[in-house]
Amino acid sequence: MTDNAPFAADDVLDETAADLRPAPTVNPTAAPEQEKARSLGADAWDIMRRRPLFWISIALIVVFVTMAVAPGLFTSKDPYFCDLNNARVTPGGDALFGYDLQGCDVYARTIYGARSSILVGLLTALATALIGTMLGTLGGYFGGVPDAVLSRLADVFFSIPLLLGGIIILYTLRGDGETPYFVSILKVVLAMAVLGWPNIYRLMRSSVIQVKPNEFVLASRALGAKPGRIIGSHIMPNSIAPVIVVATIDLGAYIATEATLSFLGIGLQAPVISWGIAISQASGLGYIRNAPHMLLFPALFLSLTVLAFIMLGEVVRDALDPKLR
Repeated sequence: MTDNAPFAADDVLDETAADLRPAPTVNPTAAPEQEKARSLGADAWDIMRRRPLFWISIALIVVFVTMAVAPGLFTSKDPYFCDLNNARVTPGGDALFGYDLQGCDVYARTIYGARSSILVGLLTALATALIGTMLGTLGGYFGGVPDAVLSRLADVFFSIPLLLGGIIILYTLRGDGETPYFVSILKVVLAMAVLGWPNIYRLMRSSVIQVKPNEFVLASRALGAKPGRIIGSHIMPNSIAPVIVVATIDLGAYIATEATLSFLGIGLQAPVISWGIAISQASGLGYIRNAPHMLLFPALFLSLTVLAFIMLGEVVRDALDPKLR
């Protein structure tokens, strides 16, 4: 006990000295280390890039959009060159997809048909998104009489079926003789945009109504910000996500609607080349039995394009909607 006592005393002294040492100084100007705030777009991208479905849909869309923009990269044949001696010849040799009724190369016409079909879908989706977003923002933010008038107007157009209304509008706008390419495209876009915007309007209006009572909007209004600044800086950025999702899904639906209208003979008209026209020309019962390749390949490309945009819209929806994460 006597030999161990000095060591115990020294330990006590060391502990006491350690307690009396001054605490390390902290720089008051140094900010605590924090993770950088992640935006909604960064979170959505992080979720989407982990989904194989996202990359599959993007790959398909890139292929079809490239096909529409630069069809010469996929074929060197003239889609308008036809030889009746090759009518309904099955795939093989130089004709990868065979020939149609007029002896035109099905592969070349399928490649060039992507331009019209995708262009109609893209322009219609943009038109409906712009019209629906602007009117939905005005109605949701200001309320009152403007909201009531716009809502009743949207109900009128929403009650008209898209396909039936498109047939009526296009039948009214049809002209005599050959229609120029872009005029034919714009007619179909107009017919679908007039009837398609109420869906986006309703979505944007409800989104704006949810964002408007938030504190950052009320604070901006209390500081004297004008309605235009509040809408552009706070309302639109926090309300537009659902519109992006629905517009992406609708793009595929508009491509399918254009094909249906062209199949019925009321949509795009020759000499425009589109998948819907090709399907219409190959839809006879005898043609399906004797030359199914005329219907198979345009229908396959149409289905894959519509599926790609719908899959992309589903992935974007899952990424932007926190309830689905």
